[in-house]
Amino acid sequence: MTSTVVLPEVPGLGGLFARGAGLSLARRVRSGPTVLPDVEYVVRGVRASSEHLTDYQHLLGESASDVLPAGFVHVLAFPVATALMVRSDFPLPLVGLVHVANRVTQQRPVLLTDDLDVRATATDLRPHRSGTQVDLVTEVSVDGSVAWRGVSTYLARGIFLAGSVDESSETFAPPTPTGRWTLDGDTGRRYAAVSGDRNPIHLTALSAKALGFPRAIAHGMYTASRALADVGARRGDAFEWAVEFVKPVLLPGTVTVRVARADDGFTFAGWDARSGKPHLTGSVTPLR
Repeated sequence: MTSTVVLPEVPGLGGLFARGAGLSLARRVRSGPTVLPDVEYVVRGVRASSEHLTDYQHLLGESASDVLPAGFVHVLAFPVATALMVRSDFPLPLVGLVHVANRVTQQRPVLLTDDLDVRATATDLRPHRSGTQVDLVTEVSVDGSVAWRGVSTYLARGIFLAGSVDESSETFAPPTPTGRWTLDGDTGRRYAAVSGDRNPIHLTALSAKALGFPRAIAHGMYTASRALADVGARRGDAFEWAVEFVKPVLLPGTVTVRVARADDGFTFAGWDARSGKPHLTGSVTPLR
């Protein structure tokens, strides 16, 4: 039976990352993990601040409004899911987890004045050709009804589960671009300021090199949220927003982008114009 842990407030990411780093150093995973903690974390009565919202809107290019962008709701809820990942019984080390996909279903607008209840669980531990994947599921409710649900998929490279693996992969052919993002070297630090995610791989070239990257890289959710902002009000009040992260965006850097109508909504992609390799692909599908 799933146990419920009610947290008094949304935890700070700095302390969570420090705990996760310590556990990752202490833990040596020698065989494939098999069990996720059967627990949910809940924080009730979360309220966004207008200053925080405005800073996010300015950075991502969202319009000024009291409606919280879906990416901003992710920012509010992300620490609750992270708290699950730094439990001593969570089977994968936080350090080295790669965010490979995200899917959000928004059922109704979430407003600045809403009191939010945030609930997070971990589910679907499964094999991947490069290691093990897991989903962190976060639900945000208003007045007892789920308004926003996010599924963040993470990959632990080199930690393998027994079982069959889907080896299929889609090829990417660069489409006709509709725009270009020019990202400054401080993009990671600026998004860290509004998201709280100060992972060293995003902050400076020096800290990123210490973790194996040639330069700092943009947050995946920055690029995904930028694409959502490019779709804009056309997404409607209820929609599904899905993204797969393929190749990191090095900072400073330029991303060639296409955001275009599709049969049931919009598709988006960002890629390196010189190599033709994708950084991210995704879709935004209005639900009504």
